[in-house]
Amino acid sequence: MSNNIYLKKGLNIPIEGKAALNTRKVIAPDIIAVKPSDFRGLVPKLLVKEGEKVLAGTPVMADKMAQDILFASPVSGEVVEVVRGEKRKLLEIRIKADSTQEYVDFGVKKPSELNAEGVTKALLESGLWPALVQRPYGIIANPQIRPKAIFVSAFSTAPLAADNEFALRDEFADIQAAINALNKLTDGGIHVSFDAGTYSGTPFHKLENIIPHTFSGPHPAGNVGVQIHHISPIRKGETVWTVSMVMLAAIGKLFRTGKYDVRRKIAITGPRAVDPAYVSCVPGMSMKEFSWFYSEPEKLRFISGDALTGTSVGKDGFLGFYDNQVTILKEGNEYEMFGWAKPFRTSQFSSSRTYFSWLTPKKVYDMDTNLHGGPRAFVVSDVYGKVLPMHLYPVYLVKACLAGDIEKMEKYGIYEVLPEDFALCEYVCPSKINIQSIIEDGISLMLKEMA
Repeated sequence: MSNNIYLKKGLNIPIEGKAALNTRKVIAPDIIAVKPSDFRGLVPKLLVKEGEKVLAGTPVMADKMAQDILFASPVSGEVVEVVRGEKRKLLEIRIKADSTQEYVDFGVKKPSELNAEGVTKALLESGLWPALVQRPYGIIANPQIRPKAIFVSAFSTAPLAADNEFALRDEFADIQAAINALNKLTDGGIHVSFDAGTYSGTPFHKLENIIPHTFSGPHPAGNVGVQIHHISPIRKGETVWTVSMVMLAAIGKLFRTGKYDVRRKIAITGPRAVDPAYVSCVPGMSMKEFSWFYSEPEKLRFISGDALTGTSVGKDGFLGFYDNQVTILKEGNEYEMFGWAKPFRTSQFSSSRTYFSWLTPKKVYDMDTNLHGGPRAFVVSDVYGKVLPMHLYPVYLVKACLAGDIEKMEKYGIYEVLPEDFALCEYVCPSKINIQSIIEDGISLMLKEMA
């Protein structure tokens, strides 16, 4: 067991609306959507047409740049619509689900009897290969590469994050099977990071064939990118893979049952969620399926993921492939007279002690999407460094991305980060700059120029 890694920098966002630890409903979906936008850098190739029947596990699109990487339907049913945007860009493949689900049979396989080639083939054929995310850049893993190591974060410190111990308590055997299989794909082992405060009580500390680590401290201690930085930083020319606990469970089900089964428990959270709790569903579910959790949808923002890094999908949007959380917030579009000049507002949280929220550290707040100000000139200060527990110069990296200076982007750590690692920097930014978008643009430039 490694020593605990304690992170002092960071910030926990005290937002109300945490999901109660109970499963409120099992949802039988009506329409689900497979979205290319869930996968960074993907150039999709459509494999089905409207009116075609599919099973759960039937490939519906492929990566044009690597056509052995397939993306499967999470349900059986009929392809009812192929949604395209400008220049016929593929946006969504919508599938009407059957009342009784049928699965492609990929066959039960024992990881102990497979070599690396056999594991890779099973994941590619089933459509579960996209569960593996490659760093640098956060793209789908390249099956031709043998990574330095594979990293898993067994907990999340994001605002109102789903509790893995509750959501995956019946998936231990599946997760173990997935770890046994993925160990065949790397020489550096499977590094699993746990919350130091709950390590001894979580059933997942009994997982075998892993290299365990424990982390403590505020968010983003649960971010896998932060954990990699403190365990084995990514240098130029190195490659690591990451996979979430949710995807480990899906991979394990593939080997143990022969089915492409991506069903999961997700947390419905946020200040505007009515009686927030968990539901059992599949990725690609419409936000309309969660209608009993909210009212007045026109005044709400629906986020697939957490409030800091999730995607605003709207009331007609769909749950992302990797997400196990939905956050419902009030749209903060009201004008606020005098703004920051009213320090006695007890209903507002301030990370900089502008208000007196620091006197009530256990209070949670009914937060909305109001920026409390508008974008302005870049302020050079150490405010980012206080919430980013990585040995980087965040201001310099952001400026290098803005300038498109690849040499400086490499120098200041572009290989180690994804936009999610800068979410808190964006939250505390006094200039209201969209830092995650800047990092995303920097990564896109690196993919274009360094390919």
